[in-house]
Amino acid sequence: MSDVVKFSEVLASIRPDTEQELVLPEGWAQGRAFFGGFSAAIAFQHAKLGVDGEQPIRALTISFVGPLEPGKATLQRTILREGKSVTQVRVEILQNGGVQLSGLFTFGRSRPSQVSITDTLPAEVPGREYGLPFPKTPILPEFAHHFDYSVTVGGLPFSNTQSRQFGGWVRFCNEDTPIDVGLFLGLVDAWPPAVLPMLNQPAPASSLTWTIEFPELLPTHKKATDWWQYVAYIDYAADGYGHTHSHVWDDDGNLVAISRQTITVFA
Repeated sequence: MSDVVKFSEVLASIRPDTEQELVLPEGWAQGRAFFGGFSAAIAFQHAKLGVDGEQPIRALTISFVGPLEPGKATLQRTILREGKSVTQVRVEILQNGGVQLSGLFTFGRSRPSQVSITDTLPAEVPGREYGLPFPKTPILPEFAHHFDYSVTVGGLPFSNTQSRQFGGWVRFCNEDTPIDVGLFLGLVDAWPPAVLPMLNQPAPASSLTWTIEFPELLPTHKKATDWWQYVAYIDYAADGYGHTHSHVWDDDGNLVAISRQTITVFA
C-alpha cells in the first residue's frame, strides 16, 4: 500500500479558506465508506485553521450523518462564537448534495484557576508483547492496514469474548512524523467498536457520534509511530446501539484523551 496517499499529506493540503474542495483518497475504506477517523481529522484540521493558534483544542463532537466515499468533497467552516478565551467552530463535510459529517469544535486558551484536579486514571494496559495483532484477513477493513495493533484487553473482534473492556496498543505504520491532533484522531478511531469482540461472526457496526476531550496538550516529543494505549468500556448496549467510553494514554502512561462513542451494530 506504499502508493496510497498518506494521512498527513491530506491534512497538510487543507487551507484556511472558509470553504474548500478536496479529494478523499482511495485506500482508506471502512467497509463501503471512508474511514471515520480520517474524516474527523480532516474536519478538525479545517476548524483549527480558522482559530487563533493560542487556543488549543479542548473538546470536539463529531456526528457521522452519512457515509462519505473516496472522491470529491466540500469542507465548510462556520465560527459560531469567538471569545477572548474560547472559540466554538462548526465544520461540515458535504458530498453527494448533502451533509455527511458535522463537527463541533471547542478551542480554549489556558487561564488561572483555583481548581486543580490533575490526578488521572492510570494506565493498566498489559504489555503489547502479550497481545494479539489483528489478523490480515479479508474482513479486516482497508484503513486498518495503515496501523499496527496489539490487543491485550478483551479479545479480537468476532471472537465471542464476553468482556465489557476492549483495547491494547496502536500506532501508525508509516507516519514517522511528530504527533498532532489530526493524526491522533486517526489513531483513536482506528479501534473498532468495543462491542465487536462479543460477536461470534462478522457483522457491520459504525459510529453515530463521537466526543473526545483533551485534558492537556498532546506531548510534542511523541511520534505517530510511537505506541499509544487504549481501553474502551461498554457502558450499555441493547436494541442495536452501544454506548462506550475510553481512555487513551501515551507509551509512558500519561493520560492524553477521554473519548465517548454512540455506535450502531447490526447483529
